[in-house]
Amino acid sequence: MAERAVVRRHLRRIAGVVPGTRIGRIRWPRPLPSSPVPWHYWWQAHLLDCMIDAQLRSPERRRAHAIGALVRGVRLHNAGSWLNRYYDDIAWLGLAVQRAGILAGRSGPSALAAITNRLHDGWTEGGGGGIWWRRDDDFKNAPANGPAAILLARDGQSAFAAAIADWMAETLIDPDSGLVRDGVRVASDGSIRAVEPYIYTYCQGVHLGACVELAERDGHHRFTDRAMAIVDAMTHRLADSRGVLPGSGGGDGGLFAGITARYLADAALRMPELAGAATRIVTAGATAVWNGRAEVRGGPVFSAEWGRPAMHPGRGVPETDLSVQLSGWMLLEAAARLQRAG
Repeated sequence: MAERAVVRRHLRRIAGVVPGTRIGRIRWPRPLPSSPVPWHYWWQAHLLDCMIDAQLRSPERRRAHAIGALVRGVRLHNAGSWLNRYYDDIAWLGLAVQRAGILAGRSGPSALAAITNRLHDGWTEGGGGGIWWRRDDDFKNAPANGPAAILLARDGQSAFAAAIADWMAETLIDPDSGLVRDGVRVASDGSIRAVEPYIYTYCQGVHLGACVELAERDGHHRFTDRAMAIVDAMTHRLADSRGVLPGSGGGDGGLFAGITARYLADAALRMPELAGAATRIVTAGATAVWNGRAEVRGGPVFSAEWGRPAMHPGRGVPETDLSVQLSGWMLLEAAARLQRAG
């Protein structure tokens, strides 16, 4: 039901007419035709990831064609390139294309090569290491480094992935809460000028995801220990008393909690030590978001804040954003994976 609602409302051909393409409309209901339409590259990556989740759950030829069309649509809409200024954007798309495999079509290998090469270029020793958030900037953050580490580990580049994950653990973990802070500002001499202390939900998820990948591939106990520590910190210092993760409004923030649910489900399925705690958070969120849904034309609408009832979509309402609806869909796919696994 979540998939049908998002696909019916948001998935369209580019400009409504370009054959062999799909792209995610960023809002529903649509704004007035005169309103500017921003390009949210990384939302499309998570739309692709959700469609792959659905294909793994219940394979369909129609959806398989739509996955390939969405990959083509992203490149076409992005002026024929897989890349932009933001290292986090391209890492997210790389993860989705990597998961898509042959469904991404002949362009998949070229996309992954371009993205992984650019991620290598983003690493410098300034700030002790790490990948920049975007080119020509002074900021290094968890949302760029976490997905990059996951992608590179899955690509067989474990040494580089481990260096990124170690930098995150050494630089971004808050010593008081054990949670991952947003990032650091790097001075021109390479020293850390300031730490951005904000605790965003998806920073925890990508740190966990990198640790889970490396615990399997690298085998060093530090990654298992870090994965256990971050799930414990999320349980006691981030989730509410029911185990529900907080939301971050609409816009980009709409994706944050859903991303973390994805990597919690991965952790539950791949690390027996985390199965109970990670499953509880995912299940609590899925129960809350489903019980709090709004039923409108075309199916459910999910809340931007899983712990409260959803508002009906409209101008200025976060539930209007594709990001928020993808997050709810992503959460339910994560819960379904855990249920299928028992």
